[in-house]
Amino acid sequence: MVDAPLGALPDGIYGEELERRISEAAEAIRARLAGAGGLGTPELAIVLGSGLGGMAELLEPDGRVSIPYREIPHVPGASVVGHAGRLVAGRAAGTTTLVLSGRAHPYEGYSQREVTILLRACLALGVRTVILTNASGGLNPAFEAGDVMLITDTINLSGDNPLTGPNLERIGPRFVPMADAFDLELRERARQSASRAGVTLCEGVYVMLAGPNYETRAEMRMLRTIGGDAVGMSTVPEVLVARHAGARVLAFSLVTNKATDDVDHEVTHEEVLEIGVIGAGRLLALLRELLPELAS
Repeated sequence: MVDAPLGALPDGIYGEELERRISEAAEAIRARLAGAGGLGTPELAIVLGSGLGGMAELLEPDGRVSIPYREIPHVPGASVVGHAGRLVAGRAAGTTTLVLSGRAHPYEGYSQREVTILLRACLALGVRTVILTNASGGLNPAFEAGDVMLITDTINLSGDNPLTGPNLERIGPRFVPMADAFDLELRERARQSASRAGVTLCEGVYVMLAGPNYETRAEMRMLRTIGGDAVGMSTVPEVLVARHAGARVLAFSLVTNKATDDVDHEVTHEEVLEIGVIGAGRLLALLRELLPELAS
């Protein structure tokens, strides 16, 4: 593998340097899990979005290991309110699971390569299935605050891509197909789990913008016109690195506010977190039904 010329990417994190950081982060997590004993190789990772940190209770109470992000080399801390910033390892329905409670965002000053180092470290440890969650604005006028949306596709308008730079050949291919990035079988299982849990599950396309500002009315109209059903500032980079590594991906977007151009008030982060509590209960009920199937 030949690295790009020095300075080709502004963050300097690509090629052998990126591989080194992923490896060191993975080894730090592996050492902490080995010290706990009994967990074994992780198979599932769950990434929790704004206000969803309480879903770490999906893990069985005995044998949990909690690692603050600041104790994992090269992993950015999660500084936004509503993101706990810790990795919690344990068992969910008998499966060794890594819960990433909170995420760093590119708008905090990181590249998409940096914000996905933690997930890539988890994939390097053996994770083969990734469940992603986020908080979003509902572009689809049929959606209400508190709805849970199964993500069926994405549109990346963030202006970045974590796969930019020399390809990490030992991880995955140079060109990653994304036409069916969200696993069809897992999506059907999610629908069935939602039905059993009594949770109404919306479906749609998630659009990622760079943030950190919320959308203008003109942007809301434009995003709906191009096919977006929900909009947020995360998730797409994680989908890209998970698919690059060949992992199966399932994703949910918790609609925390209306993002239609006729909204009568400005959205606030406090509102997002408040509504998130309502929707988180629905998503938690759905995942409780779903996780035992992933272990089968």
